[in-house]
Amino acid sequence: MSAALPATMQAWVVREDRHGDPVHAMKLETVPVPRPGIGEVILRVRAAGVNYNHVWACRGVPVPISQLHPDDPLHIGGSDAAGVVAAVGEGVRYWKVGDEVITHPNQSCGQCAACNGLEPLSCMHQKAWGFETSWGSFAQYARVQAQQLLRKPAGLGWAEASAYGLKLFTAYRMLFVSADLKPRDRVLVWGASGGLGSYALQLCRAVSAVPICVVSSPQKEAYLRQLGAELFIDRNQFPYLDAPADSPVPSAGMRQFRRRLRELTGGEDPEIVFEHVGAATFPTSVFVARRLGKIVICGATSGYQLTFDARYLWMHQKQIVGSHGCNSHDASRANDLVERGVIRPTLTRTYAFHQAALAHQHLLEDRTCQGSFAIMVD
Repeated sequence: MSAALPATMQAWVVREDRHGDPVHAMKLETVPVPRPGIGEVILRVRAAGVNYNHVWACRGVPVPISQLHPDDPLHIGGSDAAGVVAAVGEGVRYWKVGDEVITHPNQSCGQCAACNGLEPLSCMHQKAWGFETSWGSFAQYARVQAQQLLRKPAGLGWAEASAYGLKLFTAYRMLFVSADLKPRDRVLVWGASGGLGSYALQLCRAVSAVPICVVSSPQKEAYLRQLGAELFIDRNQFPYLDAPADSPVPSAGMRQFRRRLRELTGGEDPEIVFEHVGAATFPTSVFVARRLGKIVICGATSGYQLTFDARYLWMHQKQIVGSHGCNSHDASRANDLVERGVIRPTLTRTYAFHQAALAHQHLLEDRTCQGSFAIMVD
């Protein structure tokens, strides 16, 4: 239970009256240590993964803190954690104090028909932990549902273990569940050197699919070659990939991009387009996907108001598939790939706890970023 928990802790807090860039929005505060409810666990956080959703929380975009969780004005973000179970609530059966664990970010009610037979991600009460809830991993202690926990791979340090969950598990669901990835499928991966993209690349290679990686620098290409990538498109050569307003034909930039893509694939279009960039790339994603292909999207870092030529959708029978997070089963299967060494964590930067705001500012501003970031908490 919770008898050994201290009364207070240090946590990086965002409040609505200081929405803005992370270095201004995030402040280190002393707050109460949460107590576990029914089916909940309190973690002593050893390291926390950095994800772009906390940049959104800091900025209050697309929604402010008051709309993310109206009953709690304080927001402790962080959707990835590695740590030690410090306390367990009533009804927790499979975890005990002292267990070394990592987390997945999906919280659900566990009681509705969706959670018990359909799909927890369709639960009307489903939330992204550390974004749509408070008490995330950017604190000395975090409160999670017991179903969010996974065994920490024994061969990983705390920073590595904290840095892959949300990104790998999201990419796993996008490719294997939402897009039904198969061997020899060609997959166009936007932002391939980032957190999501670097796991999409590895997942493709794990099943002998063919990733085509979009990168923006020779350094990012070199990084991905270390992970096994072979096919690359330089994003800088195609600056104009949006669709011209009211044009009956795709833009010159879109046609040039497809030409380069076909050069790499021997004239074939990709069965799957792995999308998370959004407005800047989405018209091209719909245009270049092959007939009966899928554009699977989990986010929109460049803007979420998307445009595309719908004729290429219905006439070529393509599908746009939304994918969000993962359920416990997805996370467990993806985590097994890490435990067996099939997937390598892509940790590239580690920050001290007092640098948490700086880590997010770098994620926002530093265009040389590649791989994943972690913050050491303990």
